Amino acid sequence: MTRNYFNRSFTRAALAALLALAAVPAFADPATGGMVADRADSPADTRAALPDSMSLSDRALMLASDINRLIVPGARSAATSQAPASGRVQSVLSRAFALLGTPYRWGGTSTDGFDCSGLVGYVFRNALGIELPRVSRDMANTGASVDRSQLTAGDLVFFSTHSKGVDHVGIYVGDGKFLHAPRTGRDVTVSNLDTGYWSGKFIQARRVAGI
Repeated sequence: MTRNYFNRSFTRAALAALLALAAVPAFADPATGGMVADRADSPADTRAALPDSMSLSDRALMLASDINRLIVPGARSAATSQAPASGRVQSVLSRAFALLGTPYRWGGTSTDGFDCSGLVGYVFRNALGIELPRVSRDMANTGASVDRSQLTAGDLVFFSTHSKGVDHVGIYVGDGKFLHAPRTGRDVTVSNLDTGYWSGKFIQARRVAGI
């Protein structure tokens, strides 16, 4: 068993346990803190990476702080003005964050591996029983349109990576970040929407009915 596999397995297990404690205060001060392919072959995205030099417990603690800050009502930083997440939104975020580290798989729709729309569909199906279209292009026609400045946690964010319309989707998690399955060779991760590669590829957002 390689060190990277152990670290990823440990982190995913730790996240699952920590998410069960989402009702308690954050561990640290928040202020510090498509066609079936649906590919996003970007040269790089702004990944929420943790230094390899950190111990496993420190890595889990930092992740716990970030996740609690995003999903616990009232635990957001003072810089944000979003209303506390509803129970249904929390269910979506908890289910999504529990999948961090799952490998990307072209056409994947299960915990063995996801493509971008496979991940989003899995989260909404298992968190709320909501069935979304299979591919990002069709997902982009569901729900209500949301202005970028009015995004709230749980909204779907759509991108065009090859100038051919929508070909990538993720779940907005708050604080200018979204969770997604980026591309082959990458795992489910959190990326920046406000700056960097993905900011320039954003084209629209939708709010799923019933969330």
